[in-house]
Amino acid sequence: MTASKNPRKGIWLMVAAVAAFAAQDGFSRHLAGEYNTLMIVMIRYWAFAGFVILLALRQPEGPRAAIRSRRLPAHLIRSCLLVAEICLIIWGYTLIGLINSHAVFAVCPLLVVALSGPILGERIVWQRWAAVAAGLLGVLIILRPGLGVFSWAALLPLASAFLFAMYSVLTRLTTRDEPTFPAFFWPGVIGAILMTGIGLPHLEPMLPQDMAFLAVYCALSIFSHWLLLKCYEQIEAARVQPYAYLQIVFVTIIGITIYGEALELPVALGALVIIAAGLYALSLERRPAGQAAVAPTAPPA
Repeated sequence: MTASKNPRKGIWLMVAAVAAFAAQDGFSRHLAGEYNTLMIVMIRYWAFAGFVILLALRQPEGPRAAIRSRRLPAHLIRSCLLVAEICLIIWGYTLIGLINSHAVFAVCPLLVVALSGPILGERIVWQRWAAVAAGLLGVLIILRPGLGVFSWAALLPLASAFLFAMYSVLTRLTTRDEPTFPAFFWPGVIGAILMTGIGLPHLEPMLPQDMAFLAVYCALSIFSHWLLLKCYEQIEAARVQPYAYLQIVFVTIIGITIYGEALELPVALGALVIIAAGLYALSLERRPAGQAAVAPTAPPA
């Protein structure tokens, strides 16, 4: 996409998408807290695989042509990264909560900047490195190492952010010379196959109420990605990415009102530092040609 069709509509679609992602995270925190995380992620992947297969069947050029790719090994790697990222971040929700997990995960776009140099060969000016350093400083403010405030579990969202940054950079790599749909399709299908093998041994009975929650969770997984797709049909990714940070706001509201989590001052300050650094890095990325491509960084967890 080189020009916006309807920027205002695209912005509202992004806001709706990150709100749906936040609601999805709220359900995953409850479900993974009551049942095995791998089982929950497996069932969510089944729903998502069904969604991408349906999209493939509806492609004008036909499903075979739509999913054809010369980079299947790269898609396999991306799928493994995404599976691990989702499992780790949801595990983190159950151990340190939604607010703390997302505050740390917010460093992900800055990690994308740092990895774009060695993997994609992009030139990284010193201002972008300064933004990355500021973002890592924000993470240190949140984690407060040596003060005994956070446990090892706080490293889960940090590891998840790194994995999703790798996934995002490889997505840029795979979409340089072929359509974007295969890069969207294959992680859903391959991920479902991987999670089926990993999650089936952990299958366990669920309460009827939680089965209803699981159905809503899977529906939100599909709905949030549909909103994101519709968003990028209306507006360039670079212009709408700042609104993705609203997910932290929505998650914080859910964490406080539903789960009784507390927003501690160092966590809020650290998150603000990370967000400010991320927005500054985004502004640098958009300067050169005015329309620099930015990979979507809204987390799919």
